[in-house]
Amino acid sequence: IVNVMSGSLHSTVKDKLNAGGVVSSMTVRLVPSVEIVQVIKLAGFDSFYIDLEHSPFSIETTNQIATMALAAGVDCFARVPVNTPDYISRVLDSGCTGVIAPGVSSAAEARAVVDAAKYAPVGSRGVSGALPVTGFRVIPDLHAEVNAVTTVIVMFESGAALAAADEIAAVEGVDIVMIGTNDLLAELGLPAGDFDNPAIKDAYARAIEASAKCGKYVGIGGLASRPDLVADFVQMGARYVSTGTDLNFLLNAAREKAEAIAVLEV
Repeated sequence: IVNVMSGSLHSTVKDKLNAGGVVSSMTVRLVPSVEIVQVIKLAGFDSFYIDLEHSPFSIETTNQIATMALAAGVDCFARVPVNTPDYISRVLDSGCTGVIAPGVSSAAEARAVVDAAKYAPVGSRGVSGALPVTGFRVIPDLHAEVNAVTTVIVMFESGAALAAADEIAAVEGVDIVMIGTNDLLAELGLPAGDFDNPAIKDAYARAIEASAKCGKYVGIGGLASRPDLVADFVQMGARYVSTGTDLNFLLNAAREKAEAIAVLEV
């Protein structure tokens, strides 16, 4: 976790991954208020990410939620809508401790993400001065420490990404390769929800093999409805699990309550 009250920075996600654990994450797409952070912490998630790709959330909203997450001791990432510095560096300057880059399909694209997310000498992220991640304190070796706790996740959502898996996973500064299962199905021309298609298992196997060669990790995305497959892919070596969105959690719980009352009707 990034602890703004201590003298050094560290990340729960990175600590748990390095210890061989499985990281749980949820996605914030519906609730724009800071209270969602307390819900996430109480539920016991290791981390969460704000989905700027599929929500109307602003950078200001991201800043408020991420700053609350720092105070609460929960790692907060952001999935950006486009993999450009104006989004990547701004969500990190706003207090997020990681970035998720969708649709990465080459090593060059992965390097561009790292370049925007990390300070020199790893990247060329612009220097902004005081940062929420440090509690606005000036600390020794600021850029090196912030680089160390900043998680970079690139998403595999195409056949091209899988073909370049070795090269992408080997990019310095990339921490996690996450399969966007639904987008991958669509890009491969397979039916929505065809999660049992052998191509999906092959994709995870390919990503896990490539990542293991260079000490990187694999994330699971889009399989909230298939805990059996999540368990299978974790057994294969995946270590970061995106469990679903706040919208789906609310909808599923609400539906369950409504159905429980409906059966009481006489």
